[in-house]
Amino acid sequence: MYRTRFFFIVTVVLFLVLACGQKKDTVDDKTVVVWIYDSFGSEWGPGPEIKKRFEAETGLNLEFVVHGDAGELLSRLLLEGDEAGADVILGIDQNMLSRALSSGLFESYTPAGFDRLIPDVKVDSTRHLIPFDYSYFAFVYDSEFLPDPPRSLEELTEARFAKKIILLDPRTSSPGQGFFAWTREVYGSSWPEYWRRLAPSILTVASGWSSGYGLFTAGDAPLVLSYTTSPSYHLEYEDTERYKAAIFSGGHPLQVELAGLLQAAPNKENGRRFMDFMLSPSFQETIPLGNWMYPVIDIALPDSFRINPKSDKALLPEEVSSEELDAWAALMTEVLAR
Repeated sequence: MYRTRFFFIVTVVLFLVLACGQKKDTVDDKTVVVWIYDSFGSEWGPGPEIKKRFEAETGLNLEFVVHGDAGELLSRLLLEGDEAGADVILGIDQNMLSRALSSGLFESYTPAGFDRLIPDVKVDSTRHLIPFDYSYFAFVYDSEFLPDPPRSLEELTEARFAKKIILLDPRTSSPGQGFFAWTREVYGSSWPEYWRRLAPSILTVASGWSSGYGLFTAGDAPLVLSYTTSPSYHLEYEDTERYKAAIFSGGHPLQVELAGLLQAAPNKENGRRFMDFMLSPSFQETIPLGNWMYPVIDIALPDSFRINPKSDKALLPEEVSSEELDAWAALMTEVLAR
């Protein structure tokens, strides 16, 4: 009886081992899985059109997996590591570059079309993370309710902007982290004092760009952290120049959005084909009217982009550390609770 039970247990264990091994080794070689942030994959984002074009050109299936905003995307990847099950991660920006690279999860790859990239967007010399679009952080304002916009970071702290600003959480949002880096670039170690002065102007701190910009367009506040390229959306689809980007005398931070092939990609060759496609005109054409950013190769822009202002000075602040984000969170808990 004991011998029979022993052989039964051994048989079950061997069956489970073989089943697990078969599951791990079974790869759908017609699929590529790409993790993205929420606005990229929304019905008004570039994701649906990119999926259609990629599948038509390659015969592969493109599966987008949405993980909130860019900060949440990277946090999820760092948590899951080699078990993430994705082939490509799309949406990390240069403010998260060192965290992403130090994880060792990305594979260096030079996509076809890399030589088409404009010089300013090549932020990773190791080519683990490849740019797919860029813009500049700015405050977008409703000119009907705010005819005299701010012209500097310091002006945002003025009493006339009390409860008029929607910001984004730097722990979960790439624009939010970009703004934090912007304030630290300008104020150095005095950034906590600046945020204390800024606190009365803050209506809310949204978790991501989609939710924050939605509050802005709903009329909750006349100022929101966004991009210099956001006004073109309203001109293109609403035929209005009511929403504008405020240009600050001290310059605006550049944001470069990046994508990378994972070392543990289940469908690595398909991931490479997606990375190649990402730098093609077919992909890049979807960026201006889908993601409301600039393409990273030289292609014609839609006429609505004429409304987007240009800054005379592009800023490249240093990356934000985890310790600084913790200090920011503690400070905001203190000042916004008053």
